[in-house]
Amino acid sequence: MGAPVQPLDLDKILTGHQLPALPQSAMRLMELAKDPKNGPGEFAAPIEADPGLTAQLLKFVNSSYFGFAREVKSVKQAVSLLGARTVKNFVLWTAVFSVMPNPKSGPFDLKSLRQDSLRRGLLARALAKRIAPKESEDLFAAALLQDLAMPILAKALPREYDALIDARRTRGYALSRLERAAFGWDHAEAAARLTSIWNLPPVLGELIRRHTTIETVFGEAPIPRHAAVVALSSLLPSVLDAEWTERDRFIDFYSRLVGPEAAPSEELLGEVDRDFAEFGPTLQLEIPALPLVARFGGVAEPIAAA
Repeated sequence: MGAPVQPLDLDKILTGHQLPALPQSAMRLMELAKDPKNGPGEFAAPIEADPGLTAQLLKFVNSSYFGFAREVKSVKQAVSLLGARTVKNFVLWTAVFSVMPNPKSGPFDLKSLRQDSLRRGLLARALAKRIAPKESEDLFAAALLQDLAMPILAKALPREYDALIDARRTRGYALSRLERAAFGWDHAEAAARLTSIWNLPPVLGELIRRHTTIETVFGEAPIPRHAAVVALSSLLPSVLDAEWTERDRFIDFYSRLVGPEAAPSEELLGEVDRDFAEFGPTLQLEIPALPLVARFGGVAEPIAAA
């Protein structure tokens, strides 16, 4: 695949198709997060001003994923228990997907994108806890939001993305490779531009921008672990994929990142499956029919219910 014949103007696409604005509650939390002196009281204020978000956060904190012995009844208590980073990332996830358009045409599927995003976020968090525990929540957010531009791009360029997504499924090429050949840029660059437009942390945008360049990331010495974790998460299969075409690459890059003494990747994937089963329903996401562990073992069809 050579250079695109007519590169498309990404900035023009992003600014010319009624780009959604993030809710004020999310924007306020991003500002508060810049000052480490802010505590639960400051973080609770913008959330409590949004009754819908308050209800979602309390449902989230009282889910089985966290398993607190007593019911959490206030936003301030939720922030104290979960920590500002976790709450910020939950609000950011909720905000981003609340404003995402649903093209509702062709092969693009917003529901599966949300499932894929959560899987990738959970994998990044689980892996980061092993090699960069202090950054696990930030890497969770970057992996979770790596494909945030996809709904906007699919809506702005419906015919083009119908063809690209179909080619990805039938021919096995990485979507980013197809995008660069067709447009001169990929969805990672588009997502990074969106984080800048929305005034999200530059570090988040940079991690997202690099998630489609895993060979470049792993080619650096030493390997930049934060970028590597997010890029590795992008190699997980979609819930819509019949086969895990990137499985061997995932195994190779995983072993290069964690070293011989780390837990096998199959154990990590099992942890992601378990976390999704507890975490997903809180976000109104169906549990994928085929667990990642089964995909790792080579199963290509959904497992029938017993």
